[in-house]
Amino acid sequence: MGSNLRLDGELIAEAKITGAVMSRSAAKQIEHWAKIGRIMEDNPDLNYAFVRDALLSKAEADAGMTEEYTFG
Repeated sequence: MGSNLRLDGELIAEAKITGAVMSRSAAKQIEHWAKIGRIMEDNPDLNYAFVRDALLSKAEADAGMTEEYTFG
């Protein structure tokens, strides 16, 4: 579902630069920032590194990049 939003030109310019580095469009970069912001607001006791690593771990698991852990 798409919708038109008016966003600050500086935010868009920063998203273009950061998105280029991260292989994302400006729109996808802004979506990413919004997702991270929502997670951080919902979980104020978690730090950014933990949230980033949790998202990466979930993406790896969703892609089937897991291996069985053997205790001992």
